[in-house]
Amino acid sequence: MLLVVRDPIDVEAIAESVRAPGYGGVVTFVGLVRERADDGRDVDGLSYEAHAAMAVERFQRIADGLRERYGQLEVAIVHREGELRVGEVAVAVAVAAPHRREAFAACADAIDELKRDAPIWKKEHYRDGSERWRENAP
Repeated sequence: MLLVVRDPIDVEAIAESVRAPGYGGVVTFVGLVRERADDGRDVDGLSYEAHAAMAVERFQRIADGLRERYGQLEVAIVHREGELRVGEVAVAVAVAAPHRREAFAACADAIDELKRDAPIWKKEHYRDGSERWRENAP
């Protein structure tokens, strides 16, 4: 499951999509819209814009690279686009591996690589009415 979606993300469905009998560890990361920006300003919500086809291609390259580094894995990455409010799920990553160490490490690498390389852009909307495009930072 490698997707860019406009509808709310079903985290349980994403975790379930990577489960398999040979995998003893499933790790999920869920990125939520926070109420406070890194600079301390109150956030009302976020807007995400994505080049969806390119983002999904990048998600596939991330998954392939994880398998090269960690071996047998199942990987799911789903990112929202559009307008999101505080508390909503912006991104979910799930990784299943035969053992927990690989699952944890691969999940951490996946979100870092996504933040660094995926063609997805974020605009913060502040409670004072201002807004600003932000760089993704791994």
